[in-house]
Amino acid sequence: MSKARVGSEYIPLVEDEMSKARVVLPFSKLAWFTVSLPFLAFTFCVIWSIVYNFEHSTSTHCKVYNFLPSVSAAIGHYRPQRDIWKIAIALQALIRILVLIMYYRYYKEHIYKWAQTICNIAVITYAVENVSLVTLSFWTSDENYAFHKLSFIMFLIMSFIHMLVAYFIMRNCRNSTRESSENVSMKWKRRSLMLNVLSILFACYFFYRHNKYCEPLVYSLFALSEYGVVLSNMGFHSTAAWDFANSHLMISGTGFRII
Repeated sequence: MSKARVGSEYIPLVEDEMSKARVVLPFSKLAWFTVSLPFLAFTFCVIWSIVYNFEHSTSTHCKVYNFLPSVSAAIGHYRPQRDIWKIAIALQALIRILVLIMYYRYYKEHIYKWAQTICNIAVITYAVENVSLVTLSFWTSDENYAFHKLSFIMFLIMSFIHMLVAYFIMRNCRNSTRESSENVSMKWKRRSLMLNVLSILFACYFFYRHNKYCEPLVYSLFALSEYGVVLSNMGFHSTAAWDFANSHLMISGTGFRII
């Protein structure tokens, strides 16, 4: 029996496993990296649109002054923003398959049997949310407005249902005591969920007011509310770093293992 070192921890490996192992990564770092991809891409798209596409990205049918582009304008109307966003979303979508596997295993091992149907809802909504994010990113409103709109609505609905159900599961359905890292995860899940709900409500209000009265700056407030929806979603998914703080991903020439 041999041991491979990961940070300050040692992970026991049998000899043939050690000979095949190439990389052992803390799953928490992988979770942070996954969330950082869309976060950095989104930040870049908004800033670049303001600096280089300000007039077009902030203009609306009302012809009044605004200072922020909507999410769709920032990520889907211009280059290089559109290309960078697509690359980031494609990469994070692939990695989130591993996160989905982790949560599926987690629910099977730590959640009461009577709540497994609820867990299935969490898993399905997570998968559909991920697919919807990919489709709304790759089929922009300029290219296919109807499909983009459908994907965006599906993303909002699935994202909200997933956050609500996942928070309920972690709070009420565990068959074991939460670790300290999971308590931190619960705190940020709750905060992200509350911010998401408030951002959606504000976005609906400002969108209605913008179309009804065409007031200056109101569309920018709508855009700011959209940012809240996006960032709160990222914040919720970042809690996987605390949920799986003690897990590792082993990548070898024959595949990968979660340990």
